[in-house]
Amino acid sequence: MTESPEQTVEDLPVSARVAETTFVHPSERVAAQILDFYRIRWFYEPTSFPIEWDGDGNVIAAFAPDFYLPDFDLYIELTTMNQKLVTKKNRKVRRLKELYPDVNIKILYQKDFRRLLFRFGIPIEERAHREGGGLTAAAGEHEPRSER
Repeated sequence: MTESPEQTVEDLPVSARVAETTFVHPSERVAAQILDFYRIRWFYEPTSFPIEWDGDGNVIAAFAPDFYLPDFDLYIELTTMNQKLVTKKNRKVRRLKELYPDVNIKILYQKDFRRLLFRFGIPIEERAHREGGGLTAAAGEHEPRSER
């Protein structure tokens, strides 16, 4: 794959795993494609960590990071929302770190995702608030390639 300004997200190969996974946000799909491109093993939302309980001990809040990278023993949470809206997510990650200090987790913020897409020469699109906000990779006019 060559890097050029004309590339779009469709220029990234689509593995069977990506094709079979239902992602909550389009940016998560792009992140999975990039992980596949670099041959980094990943699992999508494999673990839900309880982070809050009621008085009877019932879980009332949990947090499932977007990706787990087993070769790095690292969870990744991707947030492409406007930065002023990430406070709640930051709070959840802080809480997870307090309760599970041995769990390695990193947040990939909007600026980080922009840099990643820029690295691949993939244009970005701002998403409307009614569509969840944030940004996603711009789609091209051709169909996604699939792995053969």
